[in-house]
Amino acid sequence: MTDVFPEIPRLFTALSEWLACLVYISLLRKKYSGFKLVVLMSMALIIQSSFLISTGSLPIYFWIPSMLLAVFMMGVLIYVATEVSYYEAGYFVVKAFVAAELVASFQWQLHFYLLRNQSTYSFSGLLLLIITYGVVYFIIWYLEKQHIPKDGLLGIKPREFWSSATIGVAIFFISNLSFVSVRTPFSGQYTTEILNIRTLVDFGGFAILFAYHVQLNELRVRHELEAMQNIFKYQYTQYQQSKESIDLINFKYHDLKHQLIALKAETDPAKREAFIDEMQDEIKMFEAQHKTGHHVLDTLLTMKHLTCLKNNITLTAVADGQLLNGMDVKDIVTIFGNALDNAIEYERKVKDNDKRLIHVLLKKQHQFTIIQIENYFEGQLHYQDGLPSTTKKNKYIHGYGIKSIRHTAEKYGGTVQISEKNQWFKMIILLPHVR
Repeated sequence: MTDVFPEIPRLFTALSEWLACLVYISLLRKKYSGFKLVVLMSMALIIQSSFLISTGSLPIYFWIPSMLLAVFMMGVLIYVATEVSYYEAGYFVVKAFVAAELVASFQWQLHFYLLRNQSTYSFSGLLLLIITYGVVYFIIWYLEKQHIPKDGLLGIKPREFWSSATIGVAIFFISNLSFVSVRTPFSGQYTTEILNIRTLVDFGGFAILFAYHVQLNELRVRHELEAMQNIFKYQYTQYQQSKESIDLINFKYHDLKHQLIALKAETDPAKREAFIDEMQDEIKMFEAQHKTGHHVLDTLLTMKHLTCLKNNITLTAVADGQLLNGMDVKDIVTIFGNALDNAIEYERKVKDNDKRLIHVLLKKQHQFTIIQIENYFEGQLHYQDGLPSTTKKNKYIHGYGIKSIRHTAEKYGGTVQISEKNQWFKMIILLPHVR
């Protein structure tokens, strides 16, 4: 290391790394809370500080391995404390490490400039440390909060992780080059030069990673919107096809009148019985039609009812369709289509046919329109951002159905509430009365 001035105290570095982890853990979906989280973070601070202090006197060729191990411990802390994948933990530890380097370097530069002749652990020095770390990390937390989704899932893939890791390595190498040797074209020769190089490189590196993060988040949001738009189109196409199918059912109903005439003329008991059975099946299909007072909802409920009949699912509906007169057709299709598709998909998995039950309720209460869809449910759900997470393997492709329902409800100033109790899954969509 250079002998121009003393390096940043290892304890300060450990504290900065720990605080950087704390910032990102606070923004991600956590595995622990309360006392357990406090214990975990306290142990991490003790271990990180002890490790960096104990390796401070090692020869220069142990410096890189020691730093790599310190970064690894940061990654373990983020992974253990939050519900993220390996690649997401790696991605966030790169951001945390660069932020830690920036804050530690900036604080040490201020200390050298303002309190050069005072002890590192003097009252003024510690006060400067607290203020600098507190203010800068609050700024970082505030900036990152704007661009990290509430569920903490960015869908980081190997490519994104390795891109951020490459940027992080380059930043660390350039910013610390002068501490290893002053005999390179890119090293500083004096204290102020070295401090400026390190702080400015770390700041530039953090800005690059932040811009990269914003871009990734925008791509994620764009992908999510595209996925929901595809769902809207799919449900609307289903609705149009359903309309045509119901027209065919109506034609079949008129045909039944002529079949009744033929039935009266049939004298063979066996043929007559077979004819009656066939007519009952056709009548059963016609009885699936719903009359709610809104043609779009009638069409949707009828087609979903037909699907339920084919899968031995009992669907009941009590609905005042006129409450939806003020809603756009595509929004009605999105809410009811997705909700019923999710319920039907789950009920197909229920082994006992008698328990395959779906209830739909649409009513007015005070100044609100209430849509309630519930179905028999076995098991336990896991939630993300207040919504149940998809049970499909690829969580970044699936799971947009309920999100699209919430997006549509919010469009009308409404909310979506989901609960599970006594083996019933219940979705309640509360909308200001639309007319």
